[in-house]
Amino acid sequence: MGIRVIKTAVAVILAIMIAQATGLASPLSTGLLAVLGVDVTKKRSIATSVQRIVASVFGLLLSVGLFVWLGYHVWVIGIYILLLYPILNRLKLKDGIVTSSVVMFHLYAARAVSFELVVNEVALLVVGLGTATLINVLYMPREDRQLLQYRLELEALFSRILIQLSLHLRDTGHVWDGKELLDSEELLKRAAEAAMRKTENSLSQDRADWSVYFYMRERQLEGIGRMSQLVARVYQNLPHANLLAVIFEGLSEDVKVAHYTGRTERELERLEAQFREMELPRTREEFEVRAALLQLIEELKVFLSVAKKEKRPVGARA
Repeated sequence: MGIRVIKTAVAVILAIMIAQATGLASPLSTGLLAVLGVDVTKKRSIATSVQRIVASVFGLLLSVGLFVWLGYHVWVIGIYILLLYPILNRLKLKDGIVTSSVVMFHLYAARAVSFELVVNEVALLVVGLGTATLINVLYMPREDRQLLQYRLELEALFSRILIQLSLHLRDTGHVWDGKELLDSEELLKRAAEAAMRKTENSLSQDRADWSVYFYMRERQLEGIGRMSQLVARVYQNLPHANLLAVIFEGLSEDVKVAHYTGRTERELERLEAQFREMELPRTREEFEVRAALLQLIEELKVFLSVAKKEKRPVGARA
């Protein structure tokens, strides 16, 4: 917010100075237009400035026609609003409603229509909105450092969650409050918003696609939620659970690695083969626990498939 206020102040000063230096009438209006033109991202700033200029030129032509035809009366302004606003909304140019009103009031105040006046209004639009857009494009806070911090925090949370799951598999009496799940969900929301801002601020193709990374983690968090429910159904200490706990412990380290190692996937395949060689369940309780463990293995496969698809393979360049 502080950076945006500073950029707005700079844009307003520059716009007014340029308007005064070029001899435009009503130069202070460029300051108002500059305030409207400063936006949160580069792409959005460019898009909304174009929308406002197009809408304002359309409104300028409409106001010229109405004032010439009906005269300079206050009720004509009402007709202008009744006609223009629905049209701009239909054309998805509603961001230009305020700026189009500014040029209309200039015509009403002048009570005359001339070529010079129309050119002056268009020049005011270009200077005010153009200056704001230029300031936005020249400087926008970089999100990379914050995104990297989000990534490290999220990976640490995932690692702690996986450790908690392994602890319960080893000892069914272990109690976990699940706080890391809530923290991860909240962190992912903030990270996704920051990643979107970075994408909107990049006017060229960015090699580091943070949106893809955090989308991967969002899908994996959904899987972790399902795995947590399955782990809660393991109410007996079995050798099978201890073996699976080792998998989770190894995964708690792999989840913090930038590339896909495939280590957990290979260990999981060996564990499945080992499970098939074990004796069948002897009691109903053991059957239920081992069924939950088998479902847990399937969820782990989904978790790993997401990472395998989105993460870089070993040896790939960043």
